[in-house]
Amino acid sequence: MAINWFPGHMHKAQKEIKEILPQIDVVIEVCDARLPFSSENPMITEIRGDKPLIKILNKSDLADPELTQVWLDYLESQHNVKAIALTTDNSATAKLIPSLIRKLVPHKDATGKQINAVIMGIPNVGKSTLINTLVGKTKAKVGNEPAVTKGQQRIRLEDGLYLFDTPGMLWPKIANENSGYRLAVSGAVKDTAFDHEDIAFFAAEYLLQAYPERVMTRYKLEHTPQQEVDLIEAIGKNRGCVKSGGHVDFHKASAILINEIRDKTLGALTFELPEMVIEENERFAKLEAEKVAAREAKKAARGRGRKNKRK
Repeated sequence: MAINWFPGHMHKAQKEIKEILPQIDVVIEVCDARLPFSSENPMITEIRGDKPLIKILNKSDLADPELTQVWLDYLESQHNVKAIALTTDNSATAKLIPSLIRKLVPHKDATGKQINAVIMGIPNVGKSTLINTLVGKTKAKVGNEPAVTKGQQRIRLEDGLYLFDTPGMLWPKIANENSGYRLAVSGAVKDTAFDHEDIAFFAAEYLLQAYPERVMTRYKLEHTPQQEVDLIEAIGKNRGCVKSGGHVDFHKASAILINEIRDKTLGALTFELPEMVIEENERFAKLEAEKVAAREAKKAARGRGRKNKRK
């Protein structure tokens, strides 16, 4: 399943970010701690160049704490990157961000020059709530639906320190197909953009691999389901999602699973690990290269065919 969601205001935001980037000293990217790779925007890596990057793994209270630490260590190993984890209800750590920004550009801080940071993140990742925590009042619109912030704004954090806010934006094409599924599971993509059953089946397959005991306990299962369809069917039967004739309503059962992932009923979950996404990226890059080669071969064949006709 390919999820391509790139509304007009997101395209506009991308252009505006490129325009202001020359005056930016530090880039801040807010990601979802449950899916640190899938919730990062590859365009940010492309446009930031060598500028210091603060990688914030937000909503870490919803993520598996051991795996969050794995991600923090992995991100910290990258060049010019500082990674921190934030929870949805702990403002103390968030308020350390201004001092961290200053530490990343000591030459400007020492001379008293104005420091500009820009904060970016995909929709519904908690960026606006973080900004409001930093400034101590409601500067950014906050909501639990994707794409609430639709315009760029400049916010004064401290004397000589300014923060440029941008709309949450995805990118034109999600190359790693599994990332599209994970974004949908987390709620980063509007529910109208995907099929509940597709997403639930993807989530069920992962949960059976990564958190089988938790699934067994939550849905009162005596035996571990062998396949994702078996888990969805078991959820449907246990929750009364049965249509006439005794058939399970997979749509309702799928909605139950997705909602219980999002509201933490199933506990703190992380849906990817660094080595997992590295392997996936290699696989999807190979598939894309094969598609490109196939298209080029067809184009070449058509060209030879036209030449033969002219002869």
